[in-house]
Amino acid sequence: MAFGVSGCTSISYYAQSLEGHVEIMAARENVGKLIRDPSTPEALRSKLTSASAIRRFATDELSLPDNSSYRSYVDIHRDAVTWAVFAAPQFSLTPRTWCFPVFGCVPYRGYFSRKSATESAVELQRQGLDVFVTGITAYSTLGWSSDPLLSTMLRQDDTYLASLIFHELAHQRLYVNGDSAFNEAFAVAVETTGTRKWLRAAGDRAGLRRYEAARKRSADFLGLVAKAREEVAQVYGSPRTPQQMAAAKAATINRLRMRYRQMRDRRWAGYRGYDAWFNQPINNAKLAATSVYGEQVPAFLRLFDLCSRDYPRFYAAVRRIADKPSRGEALKAANSCD
Repeated sequence: MAFGVSGCTSISYYAQSLEGHVEIMAARENVGKLIRDPSTPEALRSKLTSASAIRRFATDELSLPDNSSYRSYVDIHRDAVTWAVFAAPQFSLTPRTWCFPVFGCVPYRGYFSRKSATESAVELQRQGLDVFVTGITAYSTLGWSSDPLLSTMLRQDDTYLASLIFHELAHQRLYVNGDSAFNEAFAVAVETTGTRKWLRAAGDRAGLRRYEAARKRSADFLGLVAKAREEVAQVYGSPRTPQQMAAAKAATINRLRMRYRQMRDRRWAGYRGYDAWFNQPINNAKLAATSVYGEQVPAFLRLFDLCSRDYPRFYAAVRRIADKPSRGEALKAANSCD
């Protein structure tokens, strides 16, 4: 969710956001027409055919919004649709937030230009902040416009495509202004349960095994990062000098990398899918960004089971919890669907 404007948001930021979004909306092509068009490359036709079936499954089986989102396609001719910039103080895991109408406050700023994202990151670094920039595959306008399939969404297998569509439609199903951790964990829970259901319905046992292995590795990764966050939080809360904190922070990040290599080589049998994350600089902004997507997911999955894996009941339960002032604690404490 990359666009919006508020009193503290510069006009230039709003302009690039609006321009980037409008450019994508203007380039949309109907998926059905592309599938029927004999000039459409066969590889693209196959992907769009799968996407169309996944889109129907999302509505019919997961009770996700039945609207025009993901029924059109845009080739954006780049590796990411937006670039998200995260920032946090040198000795704190509390991310900086930016506030926008409709979307509320979020712990990042999104840019349709890599150059603009890099310039923003440099400016934040000048302010003494830790900064993390990452490319984004898809974004949601929460149903305010008809979000298209993007070429960035089609670059991996159909399981990945299904998970993206389910995740982004989940944001349209429920979104709480100003609570990114709650929103993202809810979407990941819908994505996870929905992808499992989709693979089972397709009878793809091998695909399901691969997916479950990937989910297990993701949980292992998030566990490693959570442990590192706990360790640096203790450092930041201790009576140390800035020099001592910086040294302890660096030591914690070195331990994180060491633990990853051990896990990769022993438990994961050499799987290197997370090497890129660990090979790049690790700082508070990167640690904080990772926590947004993972910490509350187990609680949502437990609630889904309490709701007998019934999506309408689950959504209703989540909505009731979302309306509570301490929704995070209410989610953890939930012991029934009602």
